[in-house]
Amino acid sequence: MTFPALIFGLIISTLYGAAFHLWRGGNIWRLLLYLVLGWTGFWLGQFLATQLGWTFFSLGSLHLGMATLLSAIFLLAGYWLSLVEVERK
Repeated sequence: MTFPALIFGLIISTLYGAAFHLWRGGNIWRLLLYLVLGWTGFWLGQFLATQLGWTFFSLGSLHLGMATLLSAIFLLAGYWLSLVEVERK
């Protein structure tokens, strides 16, 4: 993977997390959570697509299709799990 592809992937995954925060709202900790989930899902999707040889919507050496799909799954699952409230006694 080239350095420009790495930077572009970092920008895209950051935009996914920031856009999700803009859509769902929350405090600064939620923003940080969504950014980390966006990055993790994106790069895990990139890694899996590279290892499995899938070329769904590739742009250069970035496999944007799989990376976007896993980023969305991570963001939605993280949002859903963050809604759980702990009952204190």
